[in-house]
Amino acid sequence: MTTDATPGDPTTTERNIVVVGAGLAAAHVVGTLRDGGYASPLTVVGDEGELPYERPPLSKEVLTGAKPASSAFVHDADWYAQHDITLHLDDPARAIDREQRRVTLASGVTLDYTDLVLATGASARRLTIDGVDLDGVHVLRTMADSAALREAFAAAQQLVVVGAGWIGLEAAAAARQADLEVTVLEYADVPLRAAMGPTLGAHFRQLHEDHGVTLVTGVLVESIEGSDGHVTGVRAGGTLHPADLVVIGVGASPNTQLAEAAGLEVDDGVLVDEHLRSSDPHVLAVGDVASARNSVTGERLRVEHWDNAIRQGKLAGRVLLGEDAGYDWVPYFFTDQYDLGMEYVGHGGPDDEVVIRGDRSSGEFIAFWVRDGVVTAAMNVNVWDVNDDLRALIGRQVDPEHLADADVALADLTAG
Repeated sequence: MTTDATPGDPTTTERNIVVVGAGLAAAHVVGTLRDGGYASPLTVVGDEGELPYERPPLSKEVLTGAKPASSAFVHDADWYAQHDITLHLDDPARAIDREQRRVTLASGVTLDYTDLVLATGASARRLTIDGVDLDGVHVLRTMADSAALREAFAAAQQLVVVGAGWIGLEAAAAARQADLEVTVLEYADVPLRAAMGPTLGAHFRQLHEDHGVTLVTGVLVESIEGSDGHVTGVRAGGTLHPADLVVIGVGASPNTQLAEAAGLEVDDGVLVDEHLRSSDPHVLAVGDVASARNSVTGERLRVEHWDNAIRQGKLAGRVLLGEDAGYDWVPYFFTDQYDLGMEYVGHGGPDDEVVIRGDRSSGEFIAFWVRDGVVTAAMNVNVWDVNDDLRALIGRQVDPEHLADADVALADLTAG
């Protein structure tokens, strides 16, 4: 193994890049490297027995049965073979020796590297209450989770969702499409408070209630109860909510165990700079596990969304190809629930002023989050082909009256 390779130097004759983690970000790391002319060994290590796939469909089209699970794969198996990418699937990395630049897998296989990319993602948070191990209690993070939950929908009648975040609400929408009775339990006073704030959180509450969901907010889940090993209900706020199926959607935690054990700097994710390099210049981190310095906001961001995984995967590949590229975009995410489709761009706060363009009751509108006169985020709901204009407004000082005025074109605001 060459031990003196310059990080990111594409002219180094003996390079061996290993990507630990086989998700969306990893697929874009290796795709960018091969497209950019990197011809040396390239290896992807994954803890699931699946090819790299996208996660959003797992709580949307795949969960409802509108699309097969295979539609979530980034590439088919032939693509990896054609691009000479070695896959170690269902064989997770167990240790990183940074001095020797070596990764050891669960099978005992060792992989030497000149550059390592950590794309280990995040895992669904588990509640520390009684009953979480009962049959019928699910989380929704992996392809296997989605398949198990879809199968459970067919046999269930009453679903309780713990947590009114994105995963919880998307699971609730899918369950209503499957004709289940659905109750959502949430600790905050409105759904999505941390992401949307109270005004838009109330909009999503109304959306779900209009589709028959019982949404109980301001309650703490105390226990999950069962009989003969199967769930029968969830107790929250002193009330037992009957259930023969439960989904726990209380967020995700970054998979930093490997990085911590290897002595990398970690704080709610692997700490990386705007070039995605960790405290070890030969180790990069991307996607859900990366807490990266964003050169636009000047803040550290750890973003658990599809767009970020793609962009950071491509950025890591470009950095490893020797480009002077950095993390210079604002976050983006989307959701589809019932007849609502939306895109969100930026990094707003729950206490920001919310400005609405259009009529929320119509189901078609644009929302802006504004702090000290500056647009921090924007969201288009069932209004399409405007997201580029909204992205261009982030960080600009714009008169809220102009933001709300549909007679003022978005393009005029971005040009101002």
